[in-house]
Amino acid sequence: MASAVTAVAVEQVVDWDVPEQIGLWTDAWRRFRRNRLAVTSLTIVLILIVAAITAPVLQRFGLVADPTAQDVAISYATVGSPHHLLGTDELGRDVLSRVIFGAQISLTIGFLVQAIVLVIGGTIGLTAGYFGGRIDNLLMRFTDIMYAFPDLLFVLIIVAALGPSLLNIFVAIGLVYWVGLARILRGQVLSIKEKEFVEAAHAAGSTPFKIIAKHLMPNALGPVIVVLTFGIPAAIFTEAVLDFVGVGIRPPTPTWGQMVFEGYAAADAYPSLVLIPCIALSITMLAFNFIGDGLRDALDPRMRR
Repeated sequence: MASAVTAVAVEQVVDWDVPEQIGLWTDAWRRFRRNRLAVTSLTIVLILIVAAITAPVLQRFGLVADPTAQDVAISYATVGSPHHLLGTDELGRDVLSRVIFGAQISLTIGFLVQAIVLVIGGTIGLTAGYFGGRIDNLLMRFTDIMYAFPDLLFVLIIVAALGPSLLNIFVAIGLVYWVGLARILRGQVLSIKEKEFVEAAHAAGSTPFKIIAKHLMPNALGPVIVVLTFGIPAAIFTEAVLDFVGVGIRPPTPTWGQMVFEGYAAADAYPSLVLIPCIALSITMLAFNFIGDGLRDALDPRMRR
């Protein structure tokens, strides 16, 4: 009887001494949830995404007005009008519907640009970091040349050459904004490829492609996610600037930058025409920045408690 009690006590002590095994992503999600600002920002972004996706459906059922419908008889309606919650612009178009449909363009640009950034920057960063030597030197010098160009000026040149369409704009922004990801990913690969498990993969005869895909890229995924998240607001802001200076997406497609440009002429009398799209743009950019901060803290091993 005494030996049985002792065995149970030993099992309890052993259970207490063994820490709970938590995976990297589970642990990161738990720490991300503790960041209230990041969680709130994620909620805002999800609401924007849902609103942008469902906007055509809402319009079909009459819950949102047609963003291109004009009625000069009700132009410059004030905020809080019975049928136009955020008022109307100089052509009588509903501002609320234009903000919602403008979110489609901004979010599409933000996410699709990061796909191009990931392909170009990821390929160059992984290749330079893994192979090193002359390949690394050649790719990094090319990266330095691209980094020397002013981003906005380079985007303006590309858009002017290709034409102002949605496809050309996100291609132009993606061709410019990959530099930061390439540099960070190269640094991560240079550090990771010296680890024992990579050397073991070399000894086992794994091909370079398999080592990059199976060992290097997954272990560098944390910083990559953070860089791409911070890149979304930068791409959204660049697209808004292109629309504001008149080389972006053409009317009647509503965009936030275009709304600021059109409302600027009457900003003294009707400041809401400028403030509303600026607030939408600012909230979206801040939300993605706070999400990026939360992901950076959650994926940083030094922040573990």
